[in-house]
Amino acid sequence: MLDTEKDVVKNYIDSPQKLKNLYKRVLFVVSLSQIFGGAGIAAGITVGAILAQQMLGTEAYAGVPIALFTLGSAGSAFIVGKLSQRYGRRIGLSTGFVVGGLGAIGVVLAAMMNSVILLFASLFIYGAGTSTNLQARYAGTDLANSKQRATAISTTMVMTTFGAVAGPNLVEVMGKFAVSIGVPALAGPFILSAAFIVAGLVLFILLRPDPLDIARRIATYKAEHGHGNKSDVADKKTDKKGLTVGATVMILTQIVMVALMTMTPVHMQHHGHGLAEVGIVIGFHIGAMYLPSPITGVLVDKLGRTAMSIASGITLLLAGLLAAFAPSDSMILLIIALSLLGLGWNFGLISGTAQIVDSTEPSNRAKTQGTLDVFVALAGASGGALSGMVMANTSYATLSLSGGILSLILIPVIVWSFKSKT
Repeated sequence: MLDTEKDVVKNYIDSPQKLKNLYKRVLFVVSLSQIFGGAGIAAGITVGAILAQQMLGTEAYAGVPIALFTLGSAGSAFIVGKLSQRYGRRIGLSTGFVVGGLGAIGVVLAAMMNSVILLFASLFIYGAGTSTNLQARYAGTDLANSKQRATAISTTMVMTTFGAVAGPNLVEVMGKFAVSIGVPALAGPFILSAAFIVAGLVLFILLRPDPLDIARRIATYKAEHGHGNKSDVADKKTDKKGLTVGATVMILTQIVMVALMTMTPVHMQHHGHGLAEVGIVIGFHIGAMYLPSPITGVLVDKLGRTAMSIASGITLLLAGLLAAFAPSDSMILLIIALSLLGLGWNFGLISGTAQIVDSTEPSNRAKTQGTLDVFVALAGASGGALSGMVMANTSYATLSLSGGILSLILIPVIVWSFKSKT
């Protein structure tokens, strides 16, 4: 470490207030980017399955869009993680967002040209925006101590709500706008998804100094000089068991959430609900995914990762049961079911993410996080792809029940983890 770098790091170590101010600034910048990122995700999710169904002429493959952009999300999660590890969060995250925005523009062009091949390729690229939006939650934890991590995650996630809830409710407006400029109505929301590019520019311009870079320098400095509380910067060996548990929680919650979320718009259209009603239900769902985050973060830090992971499994089970048995024409019950689905995912993602941050150190954190997010994205891809086939061959009720039952696997995993530590 150069002398100038040592001076910068020493200033942060000698002045906790200065480090605290940087931590707050990082949270603000990442949160700002999440507003635009949330809009980019939600708009595409709302109509992706319906657009594919319209272009392909069958619902059996209506889950393909979710599968494609989650597969794209998997590949980009690894790349963004590697870029972040080598060049810092600023370069990694801004690159992922801009690529995702270009994918959204590609979807619009595909709809205009009625090209299924271009649609699938663009959806794959669009996935970069979804994975980057998810990975941005890690940036807020780089300078957080062990008692702040879940709260830091929740702070960045809740800002996604502003864009994520607005996105589905702008489906009809964006559809009319699209038609007015000669673009198919269902491609309209993907015009809004180009907000990914804005999110990338916010991070590229404002995320200085880079939080992961500072965290690594602090960890190195403390190791060299043998002082300070190393646990505050996660200066320890990687906890493989903790990574396994955290990843399992996130993977299972992602499968269940994506499978039910993907087919709900198709299920609603089958029973006479319009795009505006679909937008309302998905808007409540995505709001429940992110809006409770500040409370969830505090609960995860106070009650522990284990308790909130179990709460995730139980909440997802209730969501599956309600979605399965609710009358198909009941908007209220569908809203409640999809809200519970989002809440269960929220519990699982924040508790699982906190577990992963606890189990890594700055020297390998971004790469490890990116790799684990690959599996989370692949889980979502599987859930999205299989959901259409399950629903086409059985029913939405069967799909919902299957998801609820699958979520119960979380409980024995957590119990195993707890027993292995005692």
